Amino acid sequence: MQESFIDRPDQLASFVDLLRTASWLAVDTEFMRERTYFPRLCLIQVAGEDRAACIDPLALEDLSPLKELLLDPAITKVFHAARQDLEIFLHLWGELPTPIFDTQPAAALLGIGDQVGYGALVQEMLGVSLAKDHSRTDWSQRPLQRAQLRYALDDVVHLGRAYTRMHARLEALGRLEWLETEFESLTDPATYALEPMEMWKRVKGRQHLKGVRLAVLQQLAAWREEEALARNLPRRWVLKDELLLELARRCPQNRQELSRVRGVDASLVHSSGEALLERIRLARELPKEAWPREKPRPPKASVAEEATLDILGGALRLIAEASGLSPQLIASRKDLAALLREDPDARLMQGWRRRLAGEPLRALLRGERRIALNDGIATLEP
Repeated sequence: MQESFIDRPDQLASFVDLLRTASWLAVDTEFMRERTYFPRLCLIQVAGEDRAACIDPLALEDLSPLKELLLDPAITKVFHAARQDLEIFLHLWGELPTPIFDTQPAAALLGIGDQVGYGALVQEMLGVSLAKDHSRTDWSQRPLQRAQLRYALDDVVHLGRAYTRMHARLEALGRLEWLETEFESLTDPATYALEPMEMWKRVKGRQHLKGVRLAVLQQLAAWREEEALARNLPRRWVLKDELLLELARRCPQNRQELSRVRGVDASLVHSSGEALLERIRLARELPKEAWPREKPRPPKASVAEEATLDILGGALRLIAEASGLSPQLIASRKDLAALLREDPDARLMQGWRRRLAGEPLRALLRGERRIALNDGIATLEP
């Protein structure tokens, strides 16, 4: 494997030219996000069958050759736990690399683990133990040490080898198509879109607010999101959840009342007081029917329904064992409850889960299949 560190345009152009005919490329990124809203891209690792490189985006102003390569629809881009990497490329280029292959959900379909880490995956697939010394490295510092570059390159050098083996095993099991829906979601820009007016749903403790106070929280959380985005700051640096909740509970109507809220200092009143009061006013003026509402919880299951869920859970474990997968990957108890309620959006009636478990479990509910006990051992019979 030929390995290199690229921080000059001519090096990048040469590297890209050598990979244009590749059928797949392993890709990873290193970034920093502790002090910003958007991740700061610090390193891009790319590997093909016989060469790999760490590419320095802090030294290269023009990454267009790499963009052209990673957006090539003839090349499968291989990631592990792809979402954050893809979000970075979407922010950087306004487009997402396609097609992709994510080894984390693929590993789950091979029975390796539901959310297996990269190190555990490489150990399982290749028998290679990876160092963890630089998992908390500040990747924005330069120059990078040789050990840091080794750590970063290992993220793609072994990823490519694992991918080829996993692809072959999934193809033999007939499960490659099971991943299509997941990969389609990962490469849909809508997956990464954030709607400020929906951010109140992420505030911890919101369940203690009702009525107009929930509307105030919605407006304040939207303002915080817009501010964080505009200033490229973490949300918690703009306003912490605890202060959002306190403002929603107190609903101050002027600067004096705002300044009396615990956690509000003079600098916040000076810089953002009018904006916060305006959002509170807007929320208070909303008609009752426009107030946000938490999604109602399903009614508590009866004793008979709980017993039915227990039976479905047993059948699910039998299905999971027969397929070599974990029951948790296929469905949770909430998913089973949604199936029992005939919820049209039940997860068990989507994609590969429907064929593997959803339809057999529905047949069990209709009495078309049964769980039999033979010598004290349960089996799911046709």
